[in-house]
Amino acid sequence: MQSNSNDPFELMHMIELRRDLHAHPELGFEETRTSQIVADQLAEVGIEVHRGLGKTGVIGTLRVGTGTRAIALRADMDALAMPELAERDYASKTPNTMHACGHDGHTVMLLAAARHLARERNFSGTVHFIFQPAEEGRGGAKAMIDDGFFERFPVDAVYGLHNMPGLAPDEMAVVAGPQLASSDSWEVTFRGIGTHGAKPHLGRDAVTAAGQFLLALHTIVARRVDPLQPAVVSACAIESGDFRALNVIPDTVRIGGTARAYSAAVRDQLEAEIGQLAQGTAAMFGITADYKFLRRIPPVINDADATRRALAAAQAVTGRPVVTDFPPSTAGDDFAFFGAAVPGAYVWLGNGPAVDGALHHNSRYDFNDEAIATGARFWSTLVQQELR
Repeated sequence: MQSNSNDPFELMHMIELRRDLHAHPELGFEETRTSQIVADQLAEVGIEVHRGLGKTGVIGTLRVGTGTRAIALRADMDALAMPELAERDYASKTPNTMHACGHDGHTVMLLAAARHLARERNFSGTVHFIFQPAEEGRGGAKAMIDDGFFERFPVDAVYGLHNMPGLAPDEMAVVAGPQLASSDSWEVTFRGIGTHGAKPHLGRDAVTAAGQFLLALHTIVARRVDPLQPAVVSACAIESGDFRALNVIPDTVRIGGTARAYSAAVRDQLEAEIGQLAQGTAAMFGITADYKFLRRIPPVINDADATRRALAAAQAVTGRPVVTDFPPSTAGDDFAFFGAAVPGAYVWLGNGPAVDGALHHNSRYDFNDEAIATGARFWSTLVQQELR
């Protein structure tokens, strides 16, 4: 297949494909349609296709010349379990499933670059295109690694890209060091003695204990963690009692939430502090507490050398200054598992103004098609510079 000099990245085709993916979103580990489209698009231009890592993951491998360096580029494919409320021609056709974080755009940008590189073949080395399932909290990156990604596809560096509302579609941010926080979950179950709501003295009130715990929870970050170390602890779910029995103090209260940090030490501290607070609160009220802390995703921390290489590529394609002081986010991304294994860099690409529902995980969000060209050029340039 020959490249069209007027449209080297097949932008019209990629916009059409992106909107098709948007209309047919799939949740993590369920991306059967999406992964088939990805595999077909790669195979069409002669890229070696590997399937089955992380269940629905796809790897495209392109070897050119005699270069010995190998790199990996990662895009995520999954959608979120939420309704799409905006009216657009290509709105989601799947109930309560929506591409509300731009993974449809990430997929087509990497496809556009892969197809362009396969046609031009103007580098020397190996590039693995990672189309990852289940980034949204279901563990897709770890699943691919557990299935042998690094054993089957050894690489010297790995790169990730995510869209960012608030930056222009031809604007990028590339920063060394922490980019995204660890993303962990915690649960506390207070176990008291239920009783009549009119006779609280005959029981042990887990509801009041839970209220005390929730009030004190935010003092962990405010008073226990070093003020110079960013951290977040939030309670996000509570379960207890029955609104059909408002004269019953229940036996148990279950509370769950999230904890975020940029350093291993603070991550450890949050785990310990939440547990200590739960046990101390339970003791104060004469009840017991069960506590568990589930480590989900480590922080994304950009390697200095990989960041330098990504910055050079971004500077070559954007036509405007690259942002190098962009603040880290307390969101999480399991790209962290790839970046923890080999030097990695995770960069930001603008998605346009952060208005009218343009923020991530918003029911009116949409990926900005104007960013496809910048993203595809960035990926291609990064490969050409890395694998000269």
